[in-house]
Amino acid sequence: MTSATTPVTGPREPRVFHVYDTTLRDGAQQEGMNLSVADKLAIAPLLDELGVGFIEGGWPGAVPKDTEFFRRAAKELDLRHAVLAAFGSTRKAGLRAWDDPQVRALVDSEAPVVTLVAKSDVRHVERALRTTPDEGLAMITDTVSFLVGEGRRVVVDAEHFFDGYRYDAAFTRSAVQAAFEAGAEVVALCDTNGGMLPTWVVEVVEELRDAVGLPHGRDALPGDALLGMHAHNDSGCAVANTLAAVEAGAAHVQGTVNGYGERTGNVDLLTVVANLELKHGLRTLTGEGLEEATRISHAISEITNISPYARQPYVGASAFAHKAGLHASAIKVDPDLYQHIDPTAVGNDIRMLVSDMAGRASIELKGRELGFDLSGQGELLTRVTNRVKDDEANGYTYEAADASFELLLREEITGERPPYFRVESWRTIVERAGSRGTEATAEATVKLHAGGERIVTTGEGNGPVNALDHALRLALGRVYPEIDVFELIDFKVRILDTEQGTDAITRVLIETTDGSTSWSTVGVGPNLIEAAWEALTDSAIYGLVHAGVDPR
Repeated sequence: MTSATTPVTGPREPRVFHVYDTTLRDGAQQEGMNLSVADKLAIAPLLDELGVGFIEGGWPGAVPKDTEFFRRAAKELDLRHAVLAAFGSTRKAGLRAWDDPQVRALVDSEAPVVTLVAKSDVRHVERALRTTPDEGLAMITDTVSFLVGEGRRVVVDAEHFFDGYRYDAAFTRSAVQAAFEAGAEVVALCDTNGGMLPTWVVEVVEELRDAVGLPHGRDALPGDALLGMHAHNDSGCAVANTLAAVEAGAAHVQGTVNGYGERTGNVDLLTVVANLELKHGLRTLTGEGLEEATRISHAISEITNISPYARQPYVGASAFAHKAGLHASAIKVDPDLYQHIDPTAVGNDIRMLVSDMAGRASIELKGRELGFDLSGQGELLTRVTNRVKDDEANGYTYEAADASFELLLREEITGERPPYFRVESWRTIVERAGSRGTEATAEATVKLHAGGERIVTTGEGNGPVNALDHALRLALGRVYPEIDVFELIDFKVRILDTEQGTDAITRVLIETTDGSTSWSTVGVGPNLIEAAWEALTDSAIYGLVHAGVDPR
């Protein structure tokens, strides 16, 4: 395998390599995540489109929702690249595998692959299962043999493998050997507590591979038994540990999209496969592949209702965002000077952040990104650069508000903002009737001129900003019905210079959508209401511009 710094001339086709996604089961254990059956049925095709080989759907028999998922998946999913895996446990101590109802539920799920969690740490066998080491090994052998006899491909997740290996390597090796001898296709080595480091992983995987007589993953042929890696991120090393395991001979990697999972999460499968394909030249995906990774990552974020992590490697919004003027000057000459890969390889793109650190090169590149050719316009670039620096000194932030920056740029180019409306005045009232604990109501009145008429509207809301938003929409909607589809989807408030107490400056960032795209605007003022009003009006103007609406 090539090193991470060796240029890759082209992907090398491995004999056998598995990418196993467990977003729908292990990832769904993340705090605050609650996937419905419909959510899982929506995520599975996206994983299949990406090109993972296995999609672990859940634990049928133990979780009613997962039982329902497999029932519906058999009828509703048409997977082209992946196969479904049902997750479950080895038989209970003292039972025969075919008499254990949860083992039977794995067969009844009709999933072609069954992944069994098996205790590979003798302490867990004795203290958690309350049985003997010999019975712990028999539980693995009996359950794997039964499922193989039922025509299932079997993966064994050796739970607490690394901790168990470091405590009692002989038992842990015996657990792995028992799984393979019973017919398991893969034994995934689980860093369940997430505390391993890469050098430790390499040492343990190499020792185990030699002890059980397995080939290195790069030499594995179809039908060979494989070692896999299942990493958690408690030490911040999940990606590095997974890559280390592959380096040491594993040919099966498990993880979740966006690193979902309990505590600090599972290994981010997108980062792992991007590193393997782009740095090592190892072909891992069979579907649309990495060029769709960013889109699929964000689509799954929408379904899980967990905001995308901007600094996520490869697919995050900030993964290829450049702020310093020095970087911008270099990127203008050659983008590769400050990027470790071409962003389009993972479906992402360069973003230029406009801030008080921006120079003329940053402004020119950002203008090009927004569709404005500013090359050769030195005076304009200087004027915009100076205005940005002055605004940011007064509390604005354009790196998080591209829409407001575009309006600033249009104003400097044309001398005015698009004249959709002229505000005469606005006001808000918050009223609470009765004693403490009663609900307050907010009312806003907006007076503006648009479409050749003077418009006065009043809006109500659960707060002053909400009321202002309603009143502004009502007013503009008379002339510009296109605004009816605009919806405020995020609202952030930051108090600047907090040592000034109630005299502090307030900054508001809002995000708006028209149902297909979204944009962010910023407002700054001596109080929340004034800052919000500026952001709201910027949002309306930007949305109308990009809807192709002319001022009326």
